Formats: sequence, C-alpha cells, structure tokens
Amino acid sequence: MSEKTRSITLISSEIGGRSSETQILLSSGSPEDFYEKIHKISNIPKEKIHLYLEDGTEIKTIDFLRNGDKVFVTDKDRFIKPIFTSDWVTLNVGGKCFTTSKKTLIMSEPESMLARMFSEENGFLIPSSIDKNGAYLIDRSPKYFEPILNYLRCGQLIYDKNVNPEGILAEARFFGIESVIPTLELSLNSTRESRDKAPLTRRDVINSLIRSSYASELRYQGVNLAGSDLSKLDLRFINFKYANMQGCNLVGANLSWCCLERADLSCAILDNAQLVGIRCLRATMEGASMRNCNFKDPSGQSANLEGVNLKGACLEDSDMGGVNMRIANCKNANLKNCDLRAAVLAGADLENCDLSGSDLHEANLRGANLKNAAFELMLTPLHMSQTIR
Repeated sequence: MSEKTRSITLISSEIGGRSSETQILLSSGSPEDFYEKIHKISNIPKEKIHLYLEDGTEIKTIDFLRNGDKVFVTDKDRFIKPIFTSDWVTLNVGGKCFTTSKKTLIMSEPESMLARMFSEENGFLIPSSIDKNGAYLIDRSPKYFEPILNYLRCGQLIYDKNVNPEGILAEARFFGIESVIPTLELSLNSTRESRDKAPLTRRDVINSLIRSSYASELRYQGVNLAGSDLSKLDLRFINFKYANMQGCNLVGANLSWCCLERADLSCAILDNAQLVGIRCLRATMEGASMRNCNFKDPSGQSANLEGVNLKGACLEDSDMGGVNMRIANCKNANLKNCDLRAAVLAGADLENCDLSGSDLHEANLRGANLKNAAFELMLTPLHMSQTIR
C-alpha cells in the first residue's frame, strides 16, 4: 500500500439502528470521489453527509484521515454512535436498563409491539432515541415492565406482592402482550371480589364519619362489618339494615336512632352502648353481650326491638324502660336487674329467661312464654293483668 493510500473503515448507520462496516481505500483522489463512494454505501445524499471519528470529532476535510481510522457516517449534524446488530439489546425503561435477547422479545409474543420493534421482518420499529450507552429509551414504568419481560422469558407471570397488577395489566395492553392479559384480568377480578367481601375496618368507618354530619343518614345497608372494632364511636342515625355485624365490638358506642332492621349482631359486644330510639326489627342479636345499655329516651320515644332474636343474649343492668320487644325471642337470655317499666313483651319467648331483680312495673307480658323464667327479687310484683290476654 502506498503512503498516499489509506485504509479507512467506514461505519454507516442504517434504519432501525443497524450498522454496517465497509473497508474502503482512500487515495489521493478528489474529495468528491470519496463522498460519492460514501453515498453509494450509505444512500445518504452527498450534501447531507457528516463524518465523525469515534471520539465524536467531526471530519471537515479528508486530509486529516489516517490509515486505520474508523469513520462514522450519518446524515445528522451531531454524533450518535450506532448500535451494532447483535442478538442482545438493552432497553432503558423509565431510567432502568434491561438487557435481553431479541429472541425473547420476538419469539415469545410475535405480534407484540416489542416483537415488531426488533423483528427484521416487520421493518424495525425501534425507538429513535437512545441514551449515552446505546440503550433504547422507552418512556414507561420499569416497575410494571419488569414482570412483563420476565413473562416473555419464562412464560410465567411472577411479580412481587407490592406491585399492583393493574399496572402490569396496563403495560401488557400497551405492549400488546395479549397472552397474559386474561390471566391478569382473572387475578384482578378475584382480588376485587375478595376485597368486596372483606369486612370494613374501623378506619373505613371513621373516614366516612369525619366526612359527614352526625345528623345525616349514612347508609351501611347490607355491608360487611363482621368483627370490626367500632367501640366508642358516634354512630348515631346510621342505616345498618341487613348489615353483617357478627362479633362486632361496639362497647361504649352511640347507636342512638340507628336502623338495625334484620341486621346480624350475633355474638357482638355492645356493653355500655347508647341505644336510644334504636330500630332493631327482626334483628339477630343471639349471644350478644349488652350489659348496662341505655335504651330509654327522655322524650318518651321507645326503642323498637320487635321480633328481635336475643336468644342467650346478656342485657343485665340495662335501662329498657318502654322498649318494644313484642314477639321477641329472649329464650335463655339474661335480663337481670333491667329496667323494663312499661316495656312491651307481649308474645315474647321468655323461656328460661332470667328476669331476677328487674323492674317490670306496667310491662306488657300478655301471651308471653314464661316457662321456667326466673322472677326472683323483683322490685314490683307482676299483676295478673300484665300476663293474661
């Protein structure tokens, strides 16, 4: 090779980030001949050709080129080092880099956006922007992209419990990973169903209370509050009709003027609760603890417990003056030392009920089942008219 002939490696960037290397000989010919060769190799118009060395220096004249130099050819007025075609690619997703094989992206889900980005058959839809390290920039969340990439690698959807599957589903739809979408939708539906069936917590109830006036009726109709701790809360005027409140802790709570019609409060704890004007028609309070509760309204409006199931419940020391417990089931209930003055117990089942020490003055017990009921140490004796129809 003569001193005036130099071997130059010409590197041209093609569509989609692919690059090709061509060895050309640079002789003492005119620059026009050299640019004509570059045009034929790169298909870049001669007037738009820009030449750069590896360090980013732009070549304005070919006289500075030396034997063995690598020259990058582009039609851009800034240097972008091209990425050579290989089986591995790096994706910069929202600032986090993922390196994977093209086979993973193309073969696992051939119709997806990721497959089309790197499949030669689809004409390369690779993002035009790359970072300084040559990774393809994708403006999506890496937290949700990672499970998608792992799914393409192994065919199984595995993700951390702290990752919201709704975010993964959004990514799957964005990238067109159709095969995983039904799995994610099924998982989300199951999660929603479980969440809907799960009982409300104390925090859920408090959040609704602080956003509303105590005088406005909150509707908790049919909701699940089983086992919730609602102790000492101001729950006045709330509609709990048909609500599941099994085992609920309502110690010291104010339930005045609440609607508990057909609600289930079996085994609930209501000790020291305020139950003024409460409506408990056909409610289930079997086995509930209701010691020292106050049902008595100073204005004279009675609490309505008609048809309530108080089987085995404990209402010891409660103030139940004027309460309506017509046809209530109080079998085996503890009503010791209760104030039941003028209470309506007509037709109630009081079998084995302990009414020792209670005040039943003017109470209506007509038609009640008093079999084996205990009336010891009563403040006032029962009058025959109170029990006979």
